[in-house]
Amino acid sequence: MSPLARITASYTPRFAEFAFEAAFTAAVDQHVAHLRDRLAAGSPGLVPRAPDPDALTDYALGFLDALAESDWREPVGHDYAVCRLTAISWLVRRHDLL
Repeated sequence: MSPLARITASYTPRFAEFAFEAAFTAAVDQHVAHLRDRLAAGSPGLVPRAPDPDALTDYALGFLDALAESDWREPVGHDYAVCRLTAISWLVRRHDLL
C-alpha cells in the first residue's frame, strides 16, 4: 500500500471530528494551507491548487520516517502529527490523488 493510501485509510475517519472540534478543524486547515504552499504545482491563483502527487508522496514518506525515528504513537487527541497526517489525507481526498 502506498504511503498516501495508508495515511488516507488511517486519517480520513478523523474528518468526522471536524463537525464538533473547531480547533482541530482550524489546525488541519492551517496544515493544508502550508502543504499547498510548499508542494503545489502550477501557478498561484484564486482556486486552491492541488499538490504535486509525487512531491506529496515524498513529503509523506519523510514525515512518516521522522515519526518512526521519534517512536511517535498516535495520541487520543490532536497533536502536530495528527493534524499534519489528517491534512495530507484531506488533500489526497480533495484532489483525488489516489
